[in-house]
Amino acid sequence: MGTSSATSLPFNSAHFDRLLDEAGIDILLITSKHNIQYLTGGHRFFFHDYADAIGVSRYMPVLIYPRGRAEATTYVANPMEAYDRDMGKFWMSNLVLKGWGTVDAAQNTIAQISRLGGGERIGVEKAFLPADAYEMLRAAFPNAEFVEAHLPLERLRASKTPAELELLREASGRVIQAMMAVMAIARPGMRKSELVDALRREEVSRELIFEYCLATAGTSLNRAPSDQILNRGDILSLDSGGNYKGYIGDLCRMAILGEPDSELVDLLAEVEAIQQAARQPVRPGGRGGDIFNEPLRMIASSANKACLHFMAHGMGLVSHEAPRLTSDAPQRYKGCDADLPLTKGMVISLETTMAHPRRGFVKLEDTLAVTETGWEAYGDGHRGWNRAGG
Repeated sequence: MGTSSATSLPFNSAHFDRLLDEAGIDILLITSKHNIQYLTGGHRFFFHDYADAIGVSRYMPVLIYPRGRAEATTYVANPMEAYDRDMGKFWMSNLVLKGWGTVDAAQNTIAQISRLGGGERIGVEKAFLPADAYEMLRAAFPNAEFVEAHLPLERLRASKTPAELELLREASGRVIQAMMAVMAIARPGMRKSELVDALRREEVSRELIFEYCLATAGTSLNRAPSDQILNRGDILSLDSGGNYKGYIGDLCRMAILGEPDSELVDLLAEVEAIQQAARQPVRPGGRGGDIFNEPLRMIASSANKACLHFMAHGMGLVSHEAPRLTSDAPQRYKGCDADLPLTKGMVISLETTMAHPRRGFVKLEDTLAVTETGWEAYGDGHRGWNRAGG
């Protein structure tokens, strides 16, 4: 079993403690699978990797981190995670592996917080803490203030390690490979849902967890899988998220069942020009919000401005994580990184969408990592009109 020495921790505990101190958090309760994966150094419980519901409750792991005392970190989880313990996968020496639902987890967590001496301000992930467990915690510690811990956790994950960047590079490359394999078999007469099913198989064959595919065909702007029949001359867009060991590859590429006419060539070229313009401010020290400046200027002066949209957001274990670059995202979060400098290791998704009322859906989405001198794009090939059916 691993130890909790500073050299063996999978994260910078001094940096984490500073973030928690700034947030005024004494004890942190981590209950999201992605943050538990990050803080344990890669652990995802195999039995509940896909779904959390079981019996009359659900799986709820809890990592209890007391600020400034990493050695006292406790992991409250499922009895079957003893198998992972026996293989030496945990750095934490304090493991409470008993209980199958949220009530059990909450009771065990309350006992461990009491053992640690309690806390005046307890940090929680409110979006990932079931109501029954939250009510039990509030009742057990009525004098404690429960504080949202999303920001310090996100700040800890903002700049990726070389190992994380390699996983994101692999995820992106494998998603593109899967898309090209599917575009090669697209034929007139196929249903759009068949393309999505084929992409699922191709991603799984490349060791990805298929998360979603937003697909369009022809002039339709509907991106759901459906029985829509593909016809010769149709344009196709595949926008898919494939998960590789927890890290998300999220890209979009275009294809056509035939040859693009000059208007289609120009439309995709305009989308590509916006994408390339967005890359130019990406460098360490560059202001995050500047990524939007030139794309928005280009859209404002475009004859297609009514149907063009640009977005940039952080990527990693979560889609739309730090850096959060705009307050105008459909996910309705605050763009708290827009005025802050980018740092090496941040990963950003750039996406330009043209929902053309007459020609259909034209989009490119790319993944950029901030490097020492600028950026590196992952899965960056096949950006033009790929010919479907070979």
